[in-house]
Amino acid sequence: MNRKQSIVVCAYHNVGYRCLEELIRQDADVALVFTHDDSPSEEIWFASVRELAQKHGIPVMTSDINLRENVELMRELAPDLLLSFYYRSMIREEVLEIPRLGALNIHGSYLPKYRGRVPVNWAIINGETETGATLHYMVQKPDAGDIVDQEKIPITFTDTALDVFNKVTRAAVTVLARSLPLLLAGKAPRVPMDVAKGSYFGGRRPADGRIQWQRSAVEIYNLIRGVTHPYPGAFSRLQGKKVVIWSALPVAGEGEPGMVVSAAPLLVGTGAGLLEIRMLQEEDDPEQQGTVYAAAKTELVGSSFSD
Repeated sequence: MNRKQSIVVCAYHNVGYRCLEELIRQDADVALVFTHDDSPSEEIWFASVRELAQKHGIPVMTSDINLRENVELMRELAPDLLLSFYYRSMIREEVLEIPRLGALNIHGSYLPKYRGRVPVNWAIINGETETGATLHYMVQKPDAGDIVDQEKIPITFTDTALDVFNKVTRAAVTVLARSLPLLLAGKAPRVPMDVAKGSYFGGRRPADGRIQWQRSAVEIYNLIRGVTHPYPGAFSRLQGKKVVIWSALPVAGEGEPGMVVSAAPLLVGTGAGLLEIRMLQEEDDPEQQGTVYAAAKTELVGSSFSD
């Protein structure tokens, strides 16, 4: 009787959780899971890969797979496949060479577009109307190996980053579900990736959410929905205080960039069009509707948000 091919998984976040669930559903032989300890400085709004692995009796480690002792462990295990689902560490080439059938990653974009970090957020910030999930072989260069399978998803004008991330998560599971049998049989396709036709983006920090009011209302709106809950949010300063804008809408009209032109609704001028602020939060105050916030302020109309 032929043995089942063994798989080592590197996974984190909801994509990691759902893809590990799919491996379990397909009765795959998951020999070991590498994941991350949650950071105390990060809002943990996603499911725990570690808890899922432990629930199903799968050994789990939170130390980096690239550590010398873990590389030696990988050589001892000699897995047939290494699969990475939103693992946050770049996996060294010497590790990628260990599995007999290859090392593959699921990336949250329709590669080669949006290689690199936080691809969902960048796609929304840049006003894209579609993205996707891609299963590809890992090489030393990030998100650049041969493509096995892809699934596109639409981005609507009202989608937030969380909306799109949830769509990408479902697409990732779809791609894994139909590709796993082919990978284990050694029959999966390999389509070379032309990275010259794509794009690469780096990570984002909370400070990158600062609003530049000279930009158009649509561009500012895309930034807001690209970094709203559960992300840190887009922000500006008004009357000396930091204000995070959680929800807004671009509307027709004119006004000096950053200047409040109306309190009900709360409208602010931009480089092109007006921005209606729906929900905001001033420093440590509770989040509130823009009109409620404006009603409690004196001399708000005519004051300006600053970059």
